[in-house]
This record gives sequence, structure tokens and C-alpha cells, in this order.
Amino acid sequence: MINNQVKSDIDRLWLDCAAGGISNSLTIIEQISFLIFARLLDMEEAQHERNLRSDESPHHLFRVDQQTLRWQNWSRMSNGEDMLKFVRDEVFPHLRILGGKKFTFGEYIKNVSLQISKASLLLSMVEQIENLPLGNTDIQGGLYEYLLSKLTTAGIHGQFRTPRHIIKLMVELIDPKPFETIGDPACGTAGFLVAVMKYLRKTYSTPESIETLKGNNKNYLVEPLELNQEHIQHNMFHGFDFDATMLRLAAMNLMLHGVENPDLHYMDTLSKEFPEKFPDIANGDKNGLDIILSNPPFKGTLAEDVHPSLLKIVQTRKSELLFLVLILRMLKSGGRSATIVPDGALFGSSKAHLAVREYLLDHNQLEGVISLPTGVFRSFAGLSTAILVFTKGGCTQDVFFYDAQTDGLSQGKKCQENADNDLSDVLTQYRRWRNGESDFTDRTAKAFKVSAADIRAHNFELSINRYRKIRHQEVKCEEPKVILARMRMLEAEIQGDMAELEAMLR
Repeated sequence: MINNQVKSDIDRLWLDCAAGGISNSLTIIEQISFLIFARLLDMEEAQHERNLRSDESPHHLFRVDQQTLRWQNWSRMSNGEDMLKFVRDEVFPHLRILGGKKFTFGEYIKNVSLQISKASLLLSMVEQIENLPLGNTDIQGGLYEYLLSKLTTAGIHGQFRTPRHIIKLMVELIDPKPFETIGDPACGTAGFLVAVMKYLRKTYSTPESIETLKGNNKNYLVEPLELNQEHIQHNMFHGFDFDATMLRLAAMNLMLHGVENPDLHYMDTLSKEFPEKFPDIANGDKNGLDIILSNPPFKGTLAEDVHPSLLKIVQTRKSELLFLVLILRMLKSGGRSATIVPDGALFGSSKAHLAVREYLLDHNQLEGVISLPTGVFRSFAGLSTAILVFTKGGCTQDVFFYDAQTDGLSQGKKCQENADNDLSDVLTQYRRWRNGESDFTDRTAKAFKVSAADIRAHNFELSINRYRKIRHQEVKCEEPKVILARMRMLEAEIQGDMAELEAMLR
């Protein structure tokens, strides 16, 4: 978490960029990201210098002839035009080369350039980034998440930012382990992957490894996942997206949360090219992923490039249906997923809709259908949605349903927190259901179960409204004659008042 001062600093930085002629939100975040990256590299070099052993080279990231490229040197320039030229012609080319050697982030800045054209804006941005608290990993991550939260418009393919509290719930429902592999076939800015990393650090930390900082921020004195670091840094996280800008932000986001080399790729995972380039992950089975967390884009009808293996299971071009089939293919047997789908996927009556739901129910284990509150995505795409929780393989016996009506945030533009929140209860009831602590037979409750046989009998429909029962309360009304008499009395009073008013006006 970050405090209000840091949020205010980010807001001011954002407004300065907008006022300085950068109107595109993605461009603003990219340019801020590159400057943050430049400062982080210098901070790492300084840390290396402090921890230098006698047998080590004093130059870790910057050779002796590259010291002028370090943030601590060029950021002190007082002449804005000189700084602008130096950053554009010297610093950015070095970032592209250096980033590619050490961080996944570098792979996605190969062709980018400095988009800041005003020297005064660059000077202001450098000064403000210098004052950001980038020395703590937890604060770094929170700071960048807040920056990404300013992406509030849907992309042309239907991709949009998933609210962080919804992501957190989905990660907790799946309960990832530090030795598992995690993926997202439409990762965007890597919100789900970052949330998994945060969950692991929180879950596997001991009280002795955590230092509480000012503002109740946490600092990890000892890395709680030390035994799994090689796996976490190189093998755990897998993300794909067909938007190169999103991949740049995703790589930066993960790096700032302590994952320097995630497996991220520019790829349309629904295309024919995906299983050709990534046969192990695309075809699942033994080499598939343990977990997939995703909110795939819903862009309607796709072009003709869909891989035939997906079309064998469902003849459709609708992305929300194809992604469900794709996710099941990418998982290894026993792998699990929490995926957001539009409500239409739950009750659509086409052959394709029926085929996907039958596939989920009869050839896999559909575990939960969690109806999300109306308006969760109102600011982004206006969709009514649900979370599907499922495991690859087996056969469904019963399905957990939950009607989440509130998410702890008001649905206005400012999304203020409020006391009404069903999301924590979703997790509580789901865990109780998984542990067999209750029979969940009362369909008038928010949480209940439905047998697979019942769902088959209703054409595989998964809409919660199909199965939830409404508890009706008897309402006593007055006799019509009594109501009519009261209306006549009111009419007489009105007529009397009007006569008084008319007499006053004579």
C-alpha cells in the first residue's frame, strides 16, 4: 500500500504530462515507466557498489566509460535542452541494450523512443521521480499499481483493467503455491500475475521477516520465498498479449514487484501461431500450467485465424467461448483456473454456448459460479460478469453458486469504499463448501449448491437467477374502500387550501 502523499505525487506527475502535451494515457505511463527504470538501474548499481567484494568488478551495470548514463549524473543537469538531448540520444539507447540483458522489460523497449518533447516537462518529471520512494519493493509495486489504475478505458479488442479487489478475490479462491506455474493468456498489464506474487509473499512470510514502516507499509527483511527464487524468477509466471504496449507495462509491473524475468510474449493466443510457437503450454497435459487466472477480452466475432484445435470443441468465433476452451487446453490435468466471463456465456442458447458449458460440466470439474455485482466494470466496459472456478479433468458433481451483490465500493465515478461488501464472504463460503462444512441446500441464501444433474436438466445454464429462489413475504394492504376514503379526505383538504389561497388573492 502507498500513502496519500505518494498518490498525490503520482497525480501531479500525471497532470504535468497531460499539460505538457502527452494526451494518451498509455504513453504517459510508458514514459514514466522508462524514467523509473533508469532510476532503478542506477539504484541497483549503487547497491552493488556498497556491497562490493574484493574479487568483484566495481561496475555491475555501467562500465567505467558509461558512468555519465547513470541517473545520478544526468538527472543533475540544470539545462533542460541539454538533458532532453542526452536522454533521447544516449540514455534511451543504453536502456534498450541494458534492459534486454538483465530484465524481460528490456525486450519490450527495443523500438520505443522518448516521447517527451518539452525540456521543461522532462526536468519536472525527473525531479518528481527522484522524490518517489522507490527504495522499497512493496512500495514500488503499490506505486506502479496506482499509476496503472489510471487506465480506465477499454481497448479496441475489449480488454480493460480488472479491479484490484476482484483480482485479489480470484487469487485467494485459487490459493497458488510457490512451486506452481501461473499463466494468463491475455495478461494485459499483468495484474493477475502480480497479485499472485503479492499473495505468495504475504502467505509464506513469517512475522520475523516483516518490518512495518511508516503508514503501515510492509518491508520484507528476509525474502520469504528464498527456496523458490529460481523458479519464481524464471519459470513460474507466463503471460501473453497481442498488445506490445501492454507487455511493456506488464514486464515493468512484475519487475517492480520483484519478478525480474517473467516469461512474457507478444502473441494472440487464439491464433494458429500460438500452438506452433509454444506447443508445450498451448497443448497442456504434462507440460501445461498449474494455474490460469484471467479476464480475457470480449471482442465479439474473431477473424479466420482461430486454431482448429479449439474449433473442434466449439464451432464459434466468439472470443469469450474460445478463451474458456483455450484455458482448459493450456492447463495440465488437475490444473485450476478462475476466469471472468460475461453473463452471456452463462445462459446463451446457441449451440456453441451449450457446447462450452457441457464441456466444462461433463469433461472437467466446474467448481464455482460467482455472480459479480452489477457495475463492477461499469467504468470500463459496462458488462455484467461472473467468475468461473474450475479444474481440468474429471466430472462435475455439484457447483457452488454465490450472488455477490456488493463489492465494498460505490459504483459512482470515484468508487468510494463503503461498508457493504460480499467479497470476503464469497471466499469464506467457498472455503466452507470445499471443506464440506455445510450442505448449502438453501437456494434463498446468497451461497448455495446446484447438482450437475440439475444443471443438465436446465440446458446447462449457469445463470444464478435460474436456480436461486426468492423468499416471498406476505404484504398486507388496506382495503380499497379505506384507501379511497383517504384519497377523498386528501382531495377535500386540497380543495379547501385552494379556496383559501383564492380568497387571499382577491
